[in-house]
Amino acid sequence: MLEIQDFFSACIGNWKTERTYHYPRHNEVERSYTEFNVAGLESVEKDRISSAFLPVGCMAASVDVDRFPGFRIGFNTVSEKGERVAMNLKALFVPDRAISLPDLLQIDPLAPALPLVAEIPDSPELVRGLYLRDEGYSESGAITGRFTYQPTRQTLELVTYYSRSVAVDRLQLINTHSRLRTIVTYRRPEPGAVPTEIDLVGFGLEQKAEG
Repeated sequence: MLEIQDFFSACIGNWKTERTYHYPRHNEVERSYTEFNVAGLESVEKDRISSAFLPVGCMAASVDVDRFPGFRIGFNTVSEKGERVAMNLKALFVPDRAISLPDLLQIDPLAPALPLVAEIPDSPELVRGLYLRDEGYSESGAITGRFTYQPTRQTLELVTYYSRSVAVDRLQLINTHSRLRTIVTYRRPEPGAVPTEIDLVGFGLEQKAEG
């Protein structure tokens, strides 16, 4: 079992993955290959992201933002059709326990409804929080999502509500150099409704490069 800091430390490095994407509504299948680099964020970058997203004073003075997990992520993807996509982004993970409840209810973008596949019962070891990015995957611009981390399963789950879709991204570390990755994307429903209409299902094995 890995505690959250150990999980994020294991994620740093160069990774490669081959993924398969299914588009149920169009009965299509697509494959892609991605190489990406994950590096830790410097203290000044963590302060900049937290200041941009979180209200002033929402965290106690004793809270050390530098202890929150944060990444710089760069990746290059090429599809089997030869299409290429490259992106660089920064992400910070802020546990709910670090934020006062009134501020959390104001910030939390997913209070209305979670997809059923993303519902995880509370447990003493479960860590929930905000997933802050200076750039989204499906849509450009800064965005706030939710994360949960289950130490007993070494699994990180990310849920993001975009303007037109809802993405559930799950990473499970199966050893120090291998992760299972699944992605489910739904059409965004009316406010308060649970997402059910699936646009995309993707999965793959991610492996850390040696050296």
